[in-house]
Amino acid sequence: MPLLREQKDAVIGGNRTHDGDTGSPEVQVALLTASINALTEHLKAHPHDFHTQRGLRLKLGRRSRLLKYLASKDINRYRALVGKLGIRSRL
Repeated sequence: MPLLREQKDAVIGGNRTHDGDTGSPEVQVALLTASINALTEHLKAHPHDFHTQRGLRLKLGRRSRLLKYLASKDINRYRALVGKLGIRSRL
């Protein structure tokens, strides 16, 4: 389920590191988290939607890899992002 343009702009605006930032790990993780939350709500209503389950697992893996990258580059940015988004941390 793609995010609406307004939702996407709000997520980017709340997580960017500077003006014009749309590709930093923080923004990418925030967008994936919003999408994951939407898919989770969809799956609560439609538990046998296996195509959506696969898409959710792919997004979770991508977010995990981005978080691992961010933790290896700057642990303080990682901890701030995890705290802000309410993601369970492995570190």
